[in-house]
Amino acid sequence: MARTVWNSSVGKKTVMAVSGLIMLLYLVVHMIGNLKIFFGPGEFNHYAHWLRTVGEPFMHYEWTLWLIRVVLVVAVVAHATSAYQLSRRDIRARPSKYVHKKPRASYATRTMRWGGIILGLFIVWHILDLTTGTVHPGGFQEGHPYQNVVDTFSTWYGNVVYIVAMLALGLHVRHGFWAAAQTLGAGSRTRDRALKTTANVLALLLTAGFIAVPVGVMTGVVS
Repeated sequence: MARTVWNSSVGKKTVMAVSGLIMLLYLVVHMIGNLKIFFGPGEFNHYAHWLRTVGEPFMHYEWTLWLIRVVLVVAVVAHATSAYQLSRRDIRARPSKYVHKKPRASYATRTMRWGGIILGLFIVWHILDLTTGTVHPGGFQEGHPYQNVVDTFSTWYGNVVYIVAMLALGLHVRHGFWAAAQTLGAGSRTRDRALKTTANVLALLLTAGFIAVPVGVMTGVVS
């Protein structure tokens, strides 16, 4: 049954919607945590340490954090795989271009695929920069996330990469939230306006909240 559901377009869209909502929930929590950087290094570093001790003593050190990471990896892979397969299926269904142009879609809709690729590449860079320190500028300091964030956003390319990715995220969330609601049956004529408003507000808050950190470093508010 699971294979039958996965092989259907509806099944893939459902997987895409559920995995997208999981990631959206994480992004909201992650953004709120990021904003703690404006309260100083002590507050931000303590928050980062707390993430590794959540659930103790029942959960061992970092077990909860790794559990969250595993769920996120599964969600990202499921989301990307279903999106790619749906895209290929759509192309095979209409290999030639339409004779008449389709109605002009929104900018977010037309850039969903490229936005997904940008976000996928950004996730890899973000992990290598602030989690493993592999590509981190200025010397990665284990256990000092505040200083690591300041180091990253003290470089022009760190700011460019992050801000471009967050703008892509905003567009992705704006269209993705509404599309997920339609897939899961939450949409209707009476609720469409509320869902679209919610999608716009979420996209705006997430984009502004995440971009506030590099802007804070660039302006000297965070230093």
